[in-house]
Amino acid sequence: MTRIRLAKAAAAAAVMCGVLSACGQGKAVYPDKDRGESTPVMSNEKKETVFGEEGLFGGKKKSQGDSSGISVNSFLWRATLDTLSFMPIASADPFGGTILTDWYQLPETPNERFKMNVFIVDRALRADGVKVTVFKQTHDASGQWIDAKVDPKMASDIENAILTRARQLRIVSAG
Repeated sequence: MTRIRLAKAAAAAAVMCGVLSACGQGKAVYPDKDRGESTPVMSNEKKETVFGEEGLFGGKKKSQGDSSGISVNSFLWRATLDTLSFMPIASADPFGGTILTDWYQLPETPNERFKMNVFIVDRALRADGVKVTVFKQTHDASGQWIDAKVDPKMASDIENAILTRARQLRIVSAG
């Protein structure tokens, strides 16, 4: 039974190697009949691919809009930075869609502090395109910061604030 699986896996690997080796770098090779050699010939013709215009995974072509220089939805990115502007940003990666804040204490509650991780997970402006994780710490009796439970509604409220701001930015840019 395992030999059959191994044989199938080897056959699949051989087929994939053949498919991948057919992917060249845009050079066509034609035999030179006079010398019996192959010489590379460059072509200015548009190359067609097996996967079509949209590529292997579909979606938009790179030449169509949305080239804002970042790999995530630009409205969600800007809205997240605007929404979290009151907190110190520890790290921001526009290509990975990650914004991490540092700890922030509200002036009204000096015994609590919050930290947020925001992940923009889609290039489209969608309700599920942003995920927020909120962390909370409180001072204990000895003055040490200890982790505290966060109301799950807080993360969804921040997500909704980001989405509302993103919609506002989109409306402004369209008009």
